Amino acid sequence: MPFKKILFVVVFLFSCAFAGWAQRYAIIDTKYILEKIPEYKNANAQLEETAEVWQKEIDLIQSELDKMYRQLDAEKAMLTPELLKKREDEIYNKEKQVRDLQRKRFGYEGDYFRKKQELVKPIQDKVYNAVQKLATERMYDFILDKSEGITVIFADPKLDKSDDVLKILGVKL
Repeated sequence: MPFKKILFVVVFLFSCAFAGWAQRYAIIDTKYILEKIPEYKNANAQLEETAEVWQKEIDLIQSELDKMYRQLDAEKAMLTPELLKKREDEIYNKEKQVRDLQRKRFGYEGDYFRKKQELVKPIQDKVYNAVQKLATERMYDFILDKSEGITVIFADPKLDKSDDVLKILGVKL
């Protein structure tokens, strides 16, 4: 191998190693941060109350459906085929009503999802902006979130900047 190629490889490897040293990173825990923000706790409480109301609404219709099943089972032997068909159709429609309501309230992009977006997303955006501010001010190249998504097996507690994000947000510790 010519000397120039060897020199190029050595310089390249050295610059890659140097670039690795130059990177600055920090770790945060968004779950910890969000749990410390009173607005987030209030939004979650409001979301849970709304979800309970919706679940009671579904449970009420489900209990009506269960009653219809029991009633049909008790009277099945005495019903004419036309009446039996009518009752089965009513039960089918009630089942459909329950499924549709569950999907509307708790399904993908249903009422619960939209309500959560309405209540929680602005708070998450504030946290994201605070993290961006922290990264910019302290010149971090990476900020990793250890709460969910990535697996951090070990992190030096000095790298955890969650409390700094809370300070930026004005949350007292």
